[in-house]
Amino acid sequence: MTSAKLWVPALTACALATSIALVGCSKDPKNAEQAGAAQQMPPPQVGVIVAQPQSVEQSVELSGRTSAYEISEVRPQTSGIILKRLFAEGSYVREGQALYELDSRTNRATLDNAKAALLQQRANLNSLKTKMNRYKQLVSSNAVSKQEYDDLVGQVNVAEAQVAAAQAQVQNAQVDLGYSTIRSPISGQSGKSSVTAGALVTANQTTPLVTIQRMDPIYVDINQSSTELLRLRQQLSKGSLDNSNNTKVKLRLEDGSIYPVEGRLAFSDASVSTDTGTVTLRAVFPNPNHLLLPGMYATAQIAQAVIPNAYLIPQAAVTRTPTGQATAMVVNAKNTAETRQIQTAGVQGKDWIVTEGLKSGDKVIVDGIAKVKEGQQVTAQPYQAQPQQQSPTQPQNADSEKSKPAQADKAQSEQKATSHA
Repeated sequence: MTSAKLWVPALTACALATSIALVGCSKDPKNAEQAGAAQQMPPPQVGVIVAQPQSVEQSVELSGRTSAYEISEVRPQTSGIILKRLFAEGSYVREGQALYELDSRTNRATLDNAKAALLQQRANLNSLKTKMNRYKQLVSSNAVSKQEYDDLVGQVNVAEAQVAAAQAQVQNAQVDLGYSTIRSPISGQSGKSSVTAGALVTANQTTPLVTIQRMDPIYVDINQSSTELLRLRQQLSKGSLDNSNNTKVKLRLEDGSIYPVEGRLAFSDASVSTDTGTVTLRAVFPNPNHLLLPGMYATAQIAQAVIPNAYLIPQAAVTRTPTGQATAMVVNAKNTAETRQIQTAGVQGKDWIVTEGLKSGDKVIVDGIAKVKEGQQVTAQPYQAQPQQQSPTQPQNADSEKSKPAQADKAQSEQKATSHA
C-alpha cells in the first residue's frame, strides 16, 4: 500500500511529460507546412511597359478670350440730319459701303460758296497780271516808275496766294460734302445702330453710330504666368528644349469641343502685368464661318517646345513622396522591384512626361504596383489597359442588396439578446 502511494507522483509526472511531447510533436509539423507553403508561393505578377525615348511636344493650356481682328467705331465727320440708314443691322458690310446718308444741302451750299470765292480770286489775279504786263513795257521807257511796277508785282503774288487758299477751301468743302454719305472704313460684321433717321449728329461726336468688327481671322488673348515663361526661357537657353515649331496653337471651346483649325502665335507682350503677374500672348485663328465670336471664353493649348529623349509613362505608374518627389518602380535584371526617382515636365493626355530617372529599355511597373515592395521578386508581363466599366454602380447595388439579409439577421439577434437580458 505504501509502495503504491510512492508510485503515483512518478506516474503523474510521466503522463504530463508524454502529453507535452505529443502536443509539441503535433505543432511542429503544422508550422513547418505553413513555412513551406510560404516559401513555395510564386512571386506576384505585375504589368510593365518598356520605356522608350522619344521627342515629346511640350504644351501648356492657358485660358483666354477671343477678340475681333479689327474694330471700327463709325463716327460722323460732318454735322447734319440723318436721312436714311443704308444697311441692315447685324449684316456683313464691305469696306467703302454706304451706311448712312446725311442731309447734304448745307455742305453743298458751302461748296458752291467756296467755288464762287475761287472764281473771284482768279479774276482778280488775271486783272493784276494784265496790268503788270502793261507796266513792264512802260517801265523801260520811264513812263511808269520802278516803284509802281514793284508794288504791282507784289500785288500779283498776293493774289496768287489768295487763289491757292480759295482752292483749298473748295477742296475742304468737297470733303465735307463727301462725308455726308457715311461709309464703312473696314469689312466686317455690323452691330446695332445707335441712331435712326431724323437724328442730328455732329462731327467727331463721342458716341459711335455703329461698330464694325472683322472676325476673320480672330484674335485669342491669353495670359501666361511669368514664372512659367521664365522657366521655359531658361530651359531654351540651356539647349534642353527645341522651339523650332513653337507657333502652333490649338483651341478648346466652352462646350469642351476642339476648334477644327489650328492657329498661330502672333506676339508676346514685352511686359508683365503688375496686377496679375502674367504676360499677355495673342494667337490668330482663321474664322471663316464666324464660329468664334468676340468675347468668348476658350482654352488655348500652346506648343511651346519639343523635349528630346523624353518618356511617356502612364500616370498610374508614378507616385509622389510626402516631399513631392516623383518616383516609379521598375523591374531590374534580377526580376526584383526597384524604386527610381524621376523628374517630370508636365503631362500629355493620360501620361506623365519623364525627363530624368529612366533609361531606354527599363520595365516600368504600371499594374500591381500596390502589392510589391522594394527588392521583392516579381513576375513581369506586358501591361494591358483595363477597359472602363460602363456601369460601375451596378456591383455596388448588388453588394448592398446582398448585405441586407445579413444586416436583418444581425438586428434580429440583437433584439433577442436584449429580450433575454
